[in-house]
Amino acid sequence: MSSSTPHLEDVLGTVDRGLWRRIARHASAYKGAAAGMIIGGVLIAIVEALMPFIIGVLVDSIIDGSNTGKITWLSLAYVFCCFAFCVLVWCFIVAAGKLATGMAHDLRRESFKRLQELESAYFDLQPAGWLVSRLTSDCRKVSSLMPWFLLDICWGITFLGLVGVGMLLIDFILGLCVLVVVPFLVVVTAYFQSRLLRSSRLMRKTNSELTAVYNEGITGIRTTKSLSRERDNAVEFMDVSRSMRDYSMLNAIETSVFLPIVTTLGGLGVGIALWVGGVQIEGGEGISIGMLIAFMQYAVLFSMPVRELAARLSDLKGAEAAAERIQGLLEREPAIGDSPEVQSRIDGANVSSGSSLANDGGMSQIETIEFSGVSFWYKKEEPVLRDFNLAIRPGETIALVGPTGGGKTTIASLLCRFYEPNEGAVLFNGVDYRDRSLHWLQSSLGIVLQDPHLFSGSIARNIGYGQPTAGIDAIKAAAKLVEADEFITRLPDGYDTEVGEGGGRLSVGQRQLVALARAILKDPQVFVMDEATSSVDTQTEFQIQKGIEATLSGRIAIVIAHRLSTIRTADRILVIEQGCIREQGSHQELLAAEGAYRDLYRRHFADPA
Repeated sequence: MSSSTPHLEDVLGTVDRGLWRRIARHASAYKGAAAGMIIGGVLIAIVEALMPFIIGVLVDSIIDGSNTGKITWLSLAYVFCCFAFCVLVWCFIVAAGKLATGMAHDLRRESFKRLQELESAYFDLQPAGWLVSRLTSDCRKVSSLMPWFLLDICWGITFLGLVGVGMLLIDFILGLCVLVVVPFLVVVTAYFQSRLLRSSRLMRKTNSELTAVYNEGITGIRTTKSLSRERDNAVEFMDVSRSMRDYSMLNAIETSVFLPIVTTLGGLGVGIALWVGGVQIEGGEGISIGMLIAFMQYAVLFSMPVRELAARLSDLKGAEAAAERIQGLLEREPAIGDSPEVQSRIDGANVSSGSSLANDGGMSQIETIEFSGVSFWYKKEEPVLRDFNLAIRPGETIALVGPTGGGKTTIASLLCRFYEPNEGAVLFNGVDYRDRSLHWLQSSLGIVLQDPHLFSGSIARNIGYGQPTAGIDAIKAAAKLVEADEFITRLPDGYDTEVGEGGGRLSVGQRQLVALARAILKDPQVFVMDEATSSVDTQTEFQIQKGIEATLSGRIAIVIAHRLSTIRTADRILVIEQGCIREQGSHQELLAAEGAYRDLYRRHFADPA
C-alpha cells in the first residue's frame, strides 16, 4: 500500500477560465431544465423584490386610513406573490433534479467510455482508486453543484440588482449606506476564493489517494495477511486518512471564516442604514414608516443573496478540482488509436456499404508479421528493445524465452498494439499496423495471460465474453478442447457457476482454463500466450497442450513460456536478452549449438527426473 504526494502544479496551478464553460456543455441535452431554472430564478427574484414594497405600501395605507378596497387589493397582491413564490420553488426543484441526475448520468457514461478508449500505458500510471474516484465522487460533486449554482447566480444577481435599485429609489442616502460595504465584500471574496481553491484541490487529490488505498487494501488482503502486514498497512492508511482530515479541516475552517465575514459586512451596512434612518425619523424627516419598513426589509434581504452567492462561489471552488479531473479525463485523447486517414477509410467504407465496417477492410487472412527496426522504451535513457527485427511466417509458433526483464512481454504487448514502437514498425502482411484499424487488429488476436482476469458472472458468460452471440454448445466445445469441461461439470451449477469478482471463487489454474476457452472460442488469427499454462499441474498441462496444438494449427502464435512442453513444440525459439535476439532456432538446434539456450534450458526447463 502506498500513496503519492499531489503534484505541486496540480495544487497551486491557476484556474482554467474556460473549465466551467466546457463543463456546462454537458448540460446541453437538458436545455429545457436549464432554461426553466434560469427563468424561475429571475421570476422568484422579481416576486421576492415586490413583497417588501407591497408590505410598505400596505402599512402606509393602513396608517393613512386609506379605503378598504386599496388595502384589500394590496393584501390579495401579497397573497398572490406568496402563492407564486411556492409554485416557482416547486418548479425549479423539479428542474434542478432533472439537470443534476441527467448530468451525473452523462458524465459517468462519457467518462467510462473514454476509459475504455485509452491506451494500456495510461492505466499503468493511474491507480485504480483515482479512476474510481473520478467516476463516482467527482461526477456526483460536479453534477449536484451545477443546477444550484445556475439558480443562485440567476436569482442572486437579479435579486441583488432589484433590491439595490429598490433601496436607492426609496431613499438614496440610506441606499448608499448599505451599498458602501460592496467593495469590501469583493476584496474578501477574491482573497478567500484562491485559498479555498487550493485547499479543495488538496482535499480532492487526497480523497483519490484514500480510495486507492482502500482498493489496494481489499484486493491485496491475502498478500497482506501472508506477510503479516496488517499493522503496517493500518499505519500507512492512517497517514493518508490524517492528511484527508487535515485538508478537510483547512477547507472547512476557511469556509467557516469566509461566510461569517460576508454576513458581518452585510449586517454592517444594514446597521448603518438603520441608524441613519432612525435619526431621520426621530427628527421628523425622511421617509414614511411603511417605506422605512420596506427599506429595512430590503436591507436585510440584501445580505441574503450576497451570502448565498458567496456560499455558491465557495462550493464552486470546492468542485473546481473535481471538474478539472473529470474534464481532463474526457478531453484526454488516446495515445493509440486510428489515425485520421484510417478513420476516413473506415467512414468511406461504411457509407458505401451502408453498414458498420470498423475493420478497415482487414478481414483478409494474416499471413506474416514483421518487427522492422523496432525500438521501444518507457524511459528513453532505458530502452527495452533496440533495433529489434523479427519475421514470423504463416502458421508459425514462436516461443520467447530469456531472463526476466529481457523484453519478452514487451514484444507481445507491441504485437497486440497495447503499446506502439518509438522507432521502427510492426508490419502485418507488409503493412504498418498503424495504417490499419485498431479494432480489426485486436479482434484478430486471442490473448491469454499468466494471471487472466475474469468478470463477475457465470463461467459460461466469461467463456463467451469475446463472442456474445455464441451458444452454449459452442461454449462447451471450447471448454472441452482445453480440458476445462471436466472441472466445470463437477461444480454445483456447472456452466452457470458464478466466478465472483475477478474470478476469485476459482483457483488460478481454473481461471487459466476458462481464459483459454475464451480465447479459443473467439477463433483468432493470432494467438498470444504469456505463460498461459504456468499455474496448472503437469498432467493438466499435457491435456491442455493437445488442445492448444490443434487450435494453433495454421495460425501464428507468440508464446512466452517457462514450460518444456510448449518450448519443444514451437517452430522457433527466441532467446531474448536485453531487448535483442541472442539466439534462435528449434529446440534441438539450440541445444546442439551449446549456447545461451542450453544453459537456460539446464537451469530452468530440464526435467529434474
